[in-house]
Amino acid sequence: MKSLVALFAVAFTLAVPLSGCNTWRGAGQDIQKAGEKMEDSAKKRQ
Repeated sequence: MKSLVALFAVAFTLAVPLSGCNTWRGAGQDIQKAGEKMEDSAKKRQ
């Protein structure tokens, strides 16, 4: 039972962010942009 709840939790966690993307390619672009923003933020703090 606990593993079933964990499975649903993981599926929900992955589905919510990806629902905002039109395609898997869009998901990759979103992740890349998030990484670039983190990198820019880190450079500003140095």
